[in-house]
Amino acid sequence: MSLRKINTVLAAAFILFILWFGTEYILRPETVAPGFGLPSRPSGDGGGFLVVKGIRDVVLALVLGVLLVTGHRRALGWALLVEALAAYGDMGNVLAHHGSLATALGVHCLTATLMVVNGLLIMRETRSVAAAAARPVPQPA
Repeated sequence: MSLRKINTVLAAAFILFILWFGTEYILRPETVAPGFGLPSRPSGDGGGFLVVKGIRDVVLALVLGVLLVTGHRRALGWALLVEALAAYGDMGNVLAHHGSLATALGVHCLTATLMVVNGLLIMRETRSVAAAAARPVPQPA
């Protein structure tokens, strides 16, 4: 399997994963909130923040999806790099609020790091394609 196909499959997997859990936060925040890693679920009106998190995640996934479907691979690589900051931010939030270290590292940090790796692989792939296109093709005499 080519590097391009592997990168595409990885990017599609991230998009579907982010879309899935973002939708879960919108539809069933009380069920998925414990998996976020914080020591307690927001009560009262605070539960609305979980829906905000879900909306953020769905939008992040849709941005990646549009870039993947339209073939803007270099922009997809950059977007993966930038959107990884949201997952690193989630990790920091869990740690700052004395949440689960295992979830902070095993879910949020791992997701963010894999996004960075995939983004860098896509950037590397698009750089090598651009370099190959820039090379002059020898013409027969």
